[in-house]
Amino acid sequence: MGEVPVKASNQDKQSTSSEKMLACCWEGKDRLAMKKVPKPDITDEEDVVISVTGSTVCGSDLHLYHGELMQLKSGDILGHECMGIVEKVGSKVTKVQPGDRVVAAFNVACGNCEFCRKQLYTACDCTNNSSVMKKLYGQRTAGVLGYSHFVGGYAGGQAEYCRILFGNTNLLKVPSSVPDEKALYLSDIIPTSYHAVYEANVKAGDVVGVWGLGPIGLNVVQWLRKVSKASRIIVVDDVQERLQLAKDRWGAETVNFTVDTNVSDKIIEMVPDGLHSAIDCAGFRYAKSLTHKFERAIGLENDTSEVINEMVRSTKKFGTIAVIADYAAYTNHLLIGGIMEKGLRLIGCGQAPVQRYWHTCLEHITNNDFDPTVILTHRFPLEETVEVYKRFDHKEAGVIKVFLQTRFSGPPAPGTPTLMSVKNI
Repeated sequence: MGEVPVKASNQDKQSTSSEKMLACCWEGKDRLAMKKVPKPDITDEEDVVISVTGSTVCGSDLHLYHGELMQLKSGDILGHECMGIVEKVGSKVTKVQPGDRVVAAFNVACGNCEFCRKQLYTACDCTNNSSVMKKLYGQRTAGVLGYSHFVGGYAGGQAEYCRILFGNTNLLKVPSSVPDEKALYLSDIIPTSYHAVYEANVKAGDVVGVWGLGPIGLNVVQWLRKVSKASRIIVVDDVQERLQLAKDRWGAETVNFTVDTNVSDKIIEMVPDGLHSAIDCAGFRYAKSLTHKFERAIGLENDTSEVINEMVRSTKKFGTIAVIADYAAYTNHLLIGGIMEKGLRLIGCGQAPVQRYWHTCLEHITNNDFDPTVILTHRFPLEETVEVYKRFDHKEAGVIKVFLQTRFSGPPAPGTPTLMSVKNI
């Protein structure tokens, strides 16, 4: 329904401004660069331009860094999580005005199509013109900021300024009581992790498994413990600091897959009846077996099925497996018989329609039911974003979630990391 706004999604045509800004740009596989590029301007009646006060590097950004997603182009500005101060608005923007402090949704939704009216904003029909996605999936999903032309080709927020399309739908005004360090992650990982728990059909007293303890996985554990009231949480990862954080902070039981190499057997030993629900926060990058590593290396598959197969074996009959981690294309050796015979509900959570959960999540934050800063480990200057990617990719120096500061940022909130150079960690 409606025309896909091709001119709006074409990043290299978004601005004719002579003003320049600093931005993190993709230059090729494993190659990023900080560049001076044209500052965005208003090109549509619902556009909003914000001066960015905070952005971050997300685990899913690493797929871009490594060139693992389709339709990346040299010069694409990265970053799908950002917030800032409204600088300019289009003539039809009514919900925010210059000077407002706002957080942007990572997804680009028109607000008017069939899916947006159902609050399924990441299924928007009108903001992605990728013919590749339409051919591969049968339909297009919504556009995404800073995440390749496979999802619209929109310039991202790892920059000094960002243009937000359909500002009436894709911006949330932030209360003065909520600091930037808590508000920023409403752009993605807070509502995305909430969405994962919701789609996993978790009920109070359930036993839940979480694969992958990146920012999404750790937030999922916090939702499970503090809001959903799961009775037991079993987490799977190989980074000891993250396993320890989940154990110490939220009472999770841990499985280190480099020690317990047969994850399914270990979980069934811990929970003989199996998990009520399992949530995949790991994704397609983490092949374990030589077979999958070889098949990925020579292009016989894009995504590994190993995590999902572990979940199939570990989840009780008629349980739920929810996939919030990124998968992009085809996989081999999927244990489909186990899914059918055990009556498992396997649900792709999709890219989370974060706008749907904004007010619920914000309420939990203001009520101190959920603290986004628990996983905030570092604050770095925007100028060092390229090096931040490298450290984050290698899981070095305890980096879990970062806050990228720009020249427009305020001082750090009390109790949050102070500004430092990534070279010093």
